[in-house]
Amino acid sequence: MANTLTNLIPDAYRALNVVSREMVGFIPSVQLDPSAEQIAFNQNIRIPLAPVNSAGRDITPAMALPTAAYQTIANVNHTLSKNRAFPFSWTFEEMKSVNGGPGYLTIQQQQIAQALRAAVNEMEADVANVAYLGASRATGTAGTTPFGSTLGDSAQLRKILSDNGAPDSDRSLVIDTAAGASIRTLAQLTKANEAGTAELRAQGKLLDLHGFVVRESAQAKTPTSGTGASYQLNGAVAVGDTTITVDTGSGTILAGDVVTINGNKYVVATALSSGSFTINAPGIVKAAADNAAVTVNATSTRNVGFSRNAILLSTRLPAAPSRDQAIDRQVITDPVSGISFEIAEYPGYRMSTYEVSACWGVTCIKPEHVATLLG
Repeated sequence: MANTLTNLIPDAYRALNVVSREMVGFIPSVQLDPSAEQIAFNQNIRIPLAPVNSAGRDITPAMALPTAAYQTIANVNHTLSKNRAFPFSWTFEEMKSVNGGPGYLTIQQQQIAQALRAAVNEMEADVANVAYLGASRATGTAGTTPFGSTLGDSAQLRKILSDNGAPDSDRSLVIDTAAGASIRTLAQLTKANEAGTAELRAQGKLLDLHGFVVRESAQAKTPTSGTGASYQLNGAVAVGDTTITVDTGSGTILAGDVVTINGNKYVVATALSSGSFTINAPGIVKAAADNAAVTVNATSTRNVGFSRNAILLSTRLPAAPSRDQAIDRQVITDPVSGISFEIAEYPGYRMSTYEVSACWGVTCIKPEHVATLLG
């Protein structure tokens, strides 16, 4: 049995090559640290964030040195919060029973493929969850699939990121299959002379839009919105405010909800409690007066546009003690994403259990560089 995994490695790589790119859009779009060996499971590390420099001053010759310009360095906590194994087992009688047919090695390869699919999909779902919860603002109409007739939706998403100071380069837009279908049927993109290429029409390949690399994900989220209704501001809000105080209304406002205030849509960071809730940075972009309406948008799919540096995904292999009971252990690394997975075999009484495992964590580092396109 010691050579079982060695024999499976070529097939496992083929499985990974297929599985890791089945409707996966978030993982290849974010900043990836595939070898976070220095981070222990559930250990917090602090990622420093330099503040905006607003201390500009005129240069005036003088004998005295200028006064110091101190800054407060903020930080974001990042944690490897998932340490997951995806197991399957075989008895030796089961191995013997299938050797007269395709052989248990062939079936094991399929089981490894399914375990890899589960691991990648869970990792993709975690990134999607962090992305929509950490977004700064939103555009589009809840319940209406974007790109119904024009490309204006991605243009508005680009405007939000640009207004927030996100870098022009390395932006991604991750959408669900409904939005993908809308893009594929837009007349101006299916006509080669207007789109500049026949790839969309001939191959279904999504084209870059307004500076975004467009990808589809099976894990795009559709969270249920809170029940809040008839809320109003309890006091005016100014540009940059992130704490919103409300009154008169009823019902819940949940983290991740999209609320409209004075014509702009904001993503809720912390839920309504004791009359107030918070929104993600950079906060209010247009001041609103006391008693202005605070409207909770309906449940919607959260397509997300962001800069690569806004979201960090760290991965590593699970730690193994020196006396771990595994009799065989192999590592396979996805050549595209750089993410490594461990395959281990654990013996039992007349049977073996196999595990595909990984350890990972994801954090939204810069909410200002993330925005949601409602669908």
